[in-house]
Amino acid sequence: MLTGVFDCMREDERSAGIDAAVEAVLHNGLVVLPTDTVYGVGADAFSAEGVGALLAAKGRDRSMPVPVLVASEYMVDALVDSLPDYGRALGEAFWPGGLTLIVRHTAHLAWDLGDTRGTVAVRMPDNEIALELISRTGPLATSSANRSGHPPASTMLDARLQLGAAVAVYLDGGPCAQPVASSIIDVTGERPRLLRAGAIDPDRLREVAPDLEVEAPEPEPGPERKPEPKP
Repeated sequence: MLTGVFDCMREDERSAGIDAAVEAVLHNGLVVLPTDTVYGVGADAFSAEGVGALLAAKGRDRSMPVPVLVASEYMVDALVDSLPDYGRALGEAFWPGGLTLIVRHTAHLAWDLGDTRGTVAVRMPDNEIALELISRTGPLATSSANRSGHPPASTMLDARLQLGAAVAVYLDGGPCAQPVASSIIDVTGERPRLLRAGAIDPDRLREVAPDLEVEAPEPEPGPERKPEPKP
């Protein structure tokens, strides 16, 4: 149920908006938040009810697990089973920023993000509103703020038109400065693999991870199989 829309470019509304968003997350609700790539819709990563509501709002199933946004290296270390040296170097170089890492998550975590097969997509966004919110809620299960198969939202209004009252709180941080999805690197193997080119040029990634492997591009999917962008 929609409880509020907040213009976070105004200091008074930003404070009230983040307070409302924290309350919504604590009660298994959904929030829309700006990031440095596209707008995201988030829920408590450890709330099965919240993650279920997120999947339902987007119209997607468990076969596409929900990524997680974090606000600090401490959060990363609490979630990740092991992070190879090259993975930590990538995080140090490009976080906060437009890099998503596929990592093996700690086995004992009490969460259900979908059919993860022991891995999770983790990112630290370069957006003050997002980081302030996540620092108070803890890790947020977050996907792009759009209905599955529809364009990602680069403004709060784009997100609201698609998700409506399924979201409890909308945080408006203005248009996304760089409405390009994050680069995704799998760091679960001996060498890093670039699964999706995105916000960070591959040449910059190779400066940190010279052994970076690039997955062969797949044929362009039809509308019914359009892959979901990660915020």
